[in-house]
Amino acid sequence: MNAQAQLPTAFDVQRIRADFPLLARSVHGKPLVYFDNANTSQKPHSVIEAVDQHYRLHNANVSRAVHLLGEEATAAYEGARDKLAAFLNAGSRNEIVLTSGTTQAINLVAYSYALPQLQPGDAIVTTVMDHHANIVPWQIVAARSGATVKPAPIDERGELIVEEYLKLLTPEVKLACVGHVSNVLGTVNPVRELARECRKRGIPLLVDGSQAVPHRPVDMQALGCDFYAITGHKMLAPTGTGVLWARKELLQAMPPFFGGGEMIREVRFSGTTFAEPPHRFEAGTPNIAGFAGVSAAIDYYASVGFEAIHAWEQQLLAYATERLREIPGLRIFGEAREKEPVISFLIDGAQATDLATLLDLQGVAVRSGHHCAHPLMQFYGVPATLRASLAFYNTREEIDAFITALLKVRKLLL
Repeated sequence: MNAQAQLPTAFDVQRIRADFPLLARSVHGKPLVYFDNANTSQKPHSVIEAVDQHYRLHNANVSRAVHLLGEEATAAYEGARDKLAAFLNAGSRNEIVLTSGTTQAINLVAYSYALPQLQPGDAIVTTVMDHHANIVPWQIVAARSGATVKPAPIDERGELIVEEYLKLLTPEVKLACVGHVSNVLGTVNPVRELARECRKRGIPLLVDGSQAVPHRPVDMQALGCDFYAITGHKMLAPTGTGVLWARKELLQAMPPFFGGGEMIREVRFSGTTFAEPPHRFEAGTPNIAGFAGVSAAIDYYASVGFEAIHAWEQQLLAYATERLREIPGLRIFGEAREKEPVISFLIDGAQATDLATLLDLQGVAVRSGHHCAHPLMQFYGVPATLRASLAFYNTREEIDAFITALLKVRKLLL
């Protein structure tokens, strides 16, 4: 049975698309086909309205006033923490540190957890397919401490070579890291297996979940990792929002990363005592309106359901892959047996940037470049790829329009 025939009929994608105002616009006189979802997702009306309502009706700072607006702002901000704790199935709301995104979350672990304990000769493990946000912070703290960063290899299909990853988990390793889903290849990594093996060796595992949470439910208690970082803007929520989930005992032992207001218990020139986690790590005025949007995004996911989302996206991935294979000279990077709806590719004789520029003129938005994954590009021996990343509000008709535009662009370039 072909991919088109397998598409579920109960999923009302047109009703869902009506919830996303930007999807209705035109680009260069053409209907927009937005296939850059791994970069950032579009936002439904409910998220946009939640942000708007905060500024129109509730705008005040959190935890600093007893007046009604201050109480409402605090309730919205702390309410987002509660929703995120449930969304991630955290053991406690106090395991949820609200951040500006995955990058800040990982840097928090790098400077507050890793750096204080790293010594010359120690090591941190990551992978060749990881995003720069899960490589560069480790390189910085390793350089400061005399430690090293060890990359685990992948195979040509874009799958992590698990046995090689495990070989790297030697006694000098103080932290292991992995992306749950590759932002370039869509590969789903075996986080539970890695977490189980890390626990046997007493090595904490950090997972970059940025590309997982838009597509599948994640369960902190089931995954078994020790740190998990996500970013809001890839999961329907505003930019400048994110989460670090960490085990309570790890947060309790970590010193603050940023200093300032709201993260203290008492300040004296003789010494400062800090607030308990998670507030210890949330200095200054947060993105209150953004986290009001995060709450609305979580509600939206609940209204659609991840089972339906995953089924629809997998069918779109299969259909898009099938159609792309029809194009002469096209090479797909990443053929993992389990992957999310991300397809990176090149066409022989054409530059990725040229393809993306000409596709934009046809109304198709895709990403070209190294995708913040230089080591992965080096592994495949290419400077860049073109990436089409799908979401549950995309359609088979958009895939057809994309293929038509790609064939036209290919003809112009070749």
